[in-house]
Amino acid sequence: MKSLIIDDEPDAVEALHLTLMETCPEVAVAGKFTDPEKGLAAIRALKPDLVFLDIEMPVLNGFQLLEELGDIPFALIFATAYDRFAVKAFRYSAVDYLLKPVNPEELRKAVDKAAEKQRIEKTQIELLRQQLYAPDAKRFDKIALPYAHGYTFVELADVMYCESDSSYTKFFLATGEMYLITKTLGDVEEMLAGGDFFRIHKQFLVNMRHIRSYTRGDGGYVVMPNKVSIPVSRIKKEEFTERFTRF
Repeated sequence: MKSLIIDDEPDAVEALHLTLMETCPEVAVAGKFTDPEKGLAAIRALKPDLVFLDIEMPVLNGFQLLEELGDIPFALIFATAYDRFAVKAFRYSAVDYLLKPVNPEELRKAVDKAAEKQRIEKTQIELLRQQLYAPDAKRFDKIALPYAHGYTFVELADVMYCESDSSYTKFFLATGEMYLITKTLGDVEEMLAGGDFFRIHKQFLVNMRHIRSYTRGDGGYVVMPNKVSIPVSRIKKEEFTERFTRF
């Protein structure tokens, strides 16, 4: 897999290259650039399979570099020093990233995913940019749901609930659509934590704004707009009741 590293920090470039050689020997680094304009020229000339790209760089940042390219016919991994909030933006847009300093295990996982996804969609990049730089930077409106041949972009407000299906998760939308993604419900819960979503049962994560009714009982159950009844776990009942009364 032919790759390029573009980062204005020389130490970060060398550290990533060394970790790649030790952890991912199948990745051949065809070029390392601390000047983003030279990196852009190298992408055009060398046509890499994978690019490791910093975001905040002088003269030409990561987003501007990608805009100059237009089409993005390669896998992309951002190397970033952003905070936890920004990391959430990467997850919502399904854009892969590595936090500096790069962890070898995380690098291995990112490269494996890059090998599966041969290119990145411009819509993902635009969604990430909006989430990072929006005036109301604590609000996420859309999420990218990966599937075998690409991504589906859905409004978070349309997601009624998510259901665990072994190592997969089903997203049920108010539009009547259902999407199956290759992430566990635990992964989805971590990503959506802090918003309107609540894990009411080991198999279900619900959007509290879509609950139509709640019936008490042992743990009780909620009824969603599509008339599906979802049980509330006994151990979640108290926390759920507290949150439910706020809506």
